[in-house]
Amino acid sequence: MKDLNLNKQKQNEPSESHVIQHRRQKAKLLSDNQVPLFPNVFRKKFDIAQIIAENGELSSEELESLTHTFSVAGRIMALRSFGKVTFIHIQDHTKRIQVFVQRDVLGKEKYQIFNKFDIGDIVGVEGGLFRTKTGELTLKAEKISLLSKSFRPLPEKYHGLKDVETRYRQRYVDLLVNPKAKEIFLARTRIVKILREFLDQKGFMEVETPMMQSIPGGATARPFQTHHNALDMKLYLRIAPELYLKRLLVGGFEKVYELNRNFRNEGVSTQHNPEFTMLEFYWAYADFNDLMSFTEEMLSSLALKMFDRTQITYQQNIIDLGPPWIRLTFYQSLEIIGGLAKEDYQNPDNAKELVIKLGENVQTGEKLGKLQAKLFDILVEPKLIQPHFIYHYPTDISPLSRRNDEDPGITDRFELFIAGREIANAFSELNDPMDQRERFEDQTREKDAGDDEAHFMDEDYLRALEYGMPPAGGEGIGIDRLVMLFTDSASIREVILFPLLRPEVTSG
Repeated sequence: MKDLNLNKQKQNEPSESHVIQHRRQKAKLLSDNQVPLFPNVFRKKFDIAQIIAENGELSSEELESLTHTFSVAGRIMALRSFGKVTFIHIQDHTKRIQVFVQRDVLGKEKYQIFNKFDIGDIVGVEGGLFRTKTGELTLKAEKISLLSKSFRPLPEKYHGLKDVETRYRQRYVDLLVNPKAKEIFLARTRIVKILREFLDQKGFMEVETPMMQSIPGGATARPFQTHHNALDMKLYLRIAPELYLKRLLVGGFEKVYELNRNFRNEGVSTQHNPEFTMLEFYWAYADFNDLMSFTEEMLSSLALKMFDRTQITYQQNIIDLGPPWIRLTFYQSLEIIGGLAKEDYQNPDNAKELVIKLGENVQTGEKLGKLQAKLFDILVEPKLIQPHFIYHYPTDISPLSRRNDEDPGITDRFELFIAGREIANAFSELNDPMDQRERFEDQTREKDAGDDEAHFMDEDYLRALEYGMPPAGGEGIGIDRLVMLFTDSASIREVILFPLLRPEVTSG
């Protein structure tokens, strides 16, 4: 067998490039000795969490009486060598366990090969269980084999991966060394599963609608554009699935939902990512009042299934999701929470002057409803920490919502706010094709005047309404923000596995 010894690095703290070079030298020596660096022949039979759950409470004597051999695989996360014996910790997708490796058990040659393994390598281990003198459950390796060679070092144990942008850009490392990051995405998966189960149990059908649309609709937002070469046509990544889901109501489905991605060509912030996940559901023969009660039930039951209680902590605030939640009209919120008088927000000149005074830009000819919305964003929204339903929004800013029967200047629409941010948007659906055409025409004029977020005219959707859509309620819930709330995450980037980032700057 060829000599596997290497000269030690002279530097106390070698640079990453030196470490990579050193590991490549080790890998070459292993290959030269017919040790595969990336074999795919080992089959694990147990998750580490299963081993711990079934054997973690057994005494030393009980462990010694076991005749079973355990076969596990995982990444080496720690390594302490004492000459003829070595302790390592390996981690799989469930948990971490200590492994005891002895030269006398493996044999001199195989132990010499094992000594060239590094922290970060993925290994397969077979052996029995015992407890060390300190009482730690440990796997005694009878066989250990390299499954995947790691050429880059993991971040140092006590400092971890701290740089925020590096954590988001190299999420694969973040998940390995930051337990909190892994917990967030496990929680996200569970949240989505619970929401799906809730809707399924309530008789809703999950559907899929186009991601690429010839006419983007369902929200006021600037879309991303793309091009289909074969058909030579401009397409848009969808900003919302709403208009397609409501076409399904016309087609006879009465309860539908979609849980998928939307794309909006907007800025990036702690609350915004251009690619994000939305849950949208539509319910025939229901209105916005029904949806408020439905949302209370859905999110409070989500809290109970996640935490066995309806109180959660978000950024040091105790938030109670137990129904009933506070309900205020849009104008009541401007007065009660925003501290405004009617003349402040109902007079267009006064509203415009106040918006400018508060530091917001005002476009020429901006409608009163948009000015009021800006006042709300500044003076009200940040103060809505406990769950608040804000309802009866101005028609000016609700192009797809049904007008209120008693006051056509407002719509039967609500938004849900928790922790100072919008979580959901819902309304009684507008199913009058003539009213919808007028709203689209208003939006077209705003687009022609320079509003990039105004709604497009959609003749096919109007045609669908002309066939008759049942009275209905519809709602959209931002999954990313909901996960932020339930995982106490301050930034949306913490809850998206691969958030949008600027291209990495490389030298040369």
